[in-house]
Amino acid sequence: MIDKQNDFLKGIDSSWTLFLDRDGVINKRLPNDYIKKWAEFEFFEDFLSALAKANSIFKTIVIVTNQQGIGKGKMTVKMLAEVHEQMLSRIADSGGRIDKIYVCPDLKTTKPKCRKPETGMAEQAKKDFSSIDFSKSIIVGDSASDIEMGKRLGMKRVFVTTKPEDFAKAKAIGYDIEVASFGEFMKLL
Repeated sequence: MIDKQNDFLKGIDSSWTLFLDRDGVINKRLPNDYIKKWAEFEFFEDFLSALAKANSIFKTIVIVTNQQGIGKGKMTVKMLAEVHEQMLSRIADSGGRIDKIYVCPDLKTTKPKCRKPETGMAEQAKKDFSSIDFSKSIIVGDSASDIEMGKRLGMKRVFVTTKPEDFAKAKAIGYDIEVASFGEFMKLL
């Protein structure tokens, strides 16, 4: 395990990009529900300090998040934007930064190109930030779809173990390292 981690960490420098999933990596999930308002959003305890550290390592940091609660009519684009506005404010107050948030609001049944494991959100990020090189990018996610998107694009893949129902699927797809939280991952860097 240590050798695999050391190999994984070799060469990571300020030219790299960090892709983050949101629910299960940045904040705690709501079981069988969607975060529809700021009062429901809860950062993981170590996330804000870990992100502040990530800012000194990664050139670009973006969020790629499936939010089909919009497609299901459980929330609106405006509601999600208000949650993200508050989230970004708290991140900035803690010395962190997110360069951009990419959202796929579509239902998975419609098979949209933006919804992970499809690569649309990451490809849009590359258009917006020309310095992004997927071979010098890391995806940190808690679901098999995050890991599969990263694999399709040749990214390094970090699996956060906050979604037990995805363990076997993510392992079958293949990831580079497994951690309990984003904070644990940042301690390795």
